[in-house]
Amino acid sequence: MPRYAVLTNDLQRDLVDKNDQRKANVERLTPSFQKFLARMRELDVPVIHLQLIYDEGDKKIEYHDGRIPVLRGTPGAELLPEFVAPGDIVMEKKKDSGFFETDLHAFLEQHGIDTVIITGMQAQVCIQTTAADAHFRGYNVVVPSDGVVSTREEDRRRALEWLASYCAVVTPMDDVVHRISSAEGFDFSVAALP
Repeated sequence: MPRYAVLTNDLQRDLVDKNDQRKANVERLTPSFQKFLARMRELDVPVIHLQLIYDEGDKKIEYHDGRIPVLRGTPGAELLPEFVAPGDIVMEKKKDSGFFETDLHAFLEQHGIDTVIITGMQAQVCIQTTAADAHFRGYNVVVPSDGVVSTREEDRRRALEWLASYCAVVTPMDDVVHRISSAEGFDFSVAALP
């Protein structure tokens, strides 16, 4: 029987509030995403929040308004409280992928998790890199099509198309809940590339 975990990416004030479009997209996502997370918790699916924390010495940091965002201990680095519940796990990351120099792989192995459900933002950056790194490590990957956002809709669509063609089952949140709650599961067979 598969063991699942939900991974959220970058749902933090500095990152969500970077621009009006990104903020509006997360606000639109919030009610359905809260419902989805609540159902996952009811089904005993662990929720792991991947929290981006920049290292001031990193030469590849993306500045926001002339400052370094998401620094440890700052209000802007905190996870949005509407998505976090007691019992959730918070794991810091310092790059886009949740697997890069983190304890995520060790945690998933230790808990017998073989399938990750990757959510949050940005679809074309953190979602794609985390999904690819999960795939490389042998995990099954599910990406809820309506559980990820990007600033621009065309970036989100392009990322979902790439994910579906390469390393993930892409399906709406309601379908994810149905497949897990009914024990129907997912078809992770890989079609040959053209």
